[in-house]
Amino acid sequence: MNLSPHQERPAASHPLVVRVTHWINACAIVCMVMSGCAIYNAFPIFAFRFPAWATVGGWLGGSIAWHFAAMWLLCVNGLVYVIFGLVSGRFRQRFLPVRPADVMRDLVLAARFKLPHENGAYNAVQKLLYLVVLLLGVLLVTSGLSLWKPVQLAWLSALFGGFDFARRVHFFAMAGVVGFVVIHLALVILVPRTLLAMLNGRSKRTSHRSAH
Repeated sequence: MNLSPHQERPAASHPLVVRVTHWINACAIVCMVMSGCAIYNAFPIFAFRFPAWATVGGWLGGSIAWHFAAMWLLCVNGLVYVIFGLVSGRFRQRFLPVRPADVMRDLVLAARFKLPHENGAYNAVQKLLYLVVLLLGVLLVTSGLSLWKPVQLAWLSALFGGFDFARRVHFFAMAGVVGFVVIHLALVILVPRTLLAMLNGRSKRTSHRSAH
């Protein structure tokens, strides 16, 4: 079959493992953030509290139960995603290399709303954001463990500067993840076809040359 120039054709975008873990992660993160807000409200670090509609669990014990359930789901699911990304070479192909010059160039293009986007191909800004959110995930898990078992994992708590400072690290790491989600959703609104690709694994891209 011949495809004329600039004709749209389906292109493989996201493997099944990536799509399944993506949506499980989305649900787990929402549960963790809302239950975390409720836990924070019981022992606030700063001079504000989150509104009741942003919390889940109903009471401290219920919120902690939600938080731990979502934590285990996120950890197991995240481990599957990381193992697949490393073994398949997806991380290396999609996220590397990240060069400062490329990031600055794409930031300028994004500010001018001229940054091109193609499903399955990440620009330098996206690469940097995905790597940062993966590191934030590691920081969330380790700081969360130090809060969960401050006696048994005293060495880990000490690594974060003690229980109180570990709470701040955990809070700001989660705030960073929420910020990533906000940017991610904004990009989906600007480029709606990315949502379809994450649902069915395929998207359409423009071909600039004939194919047989």
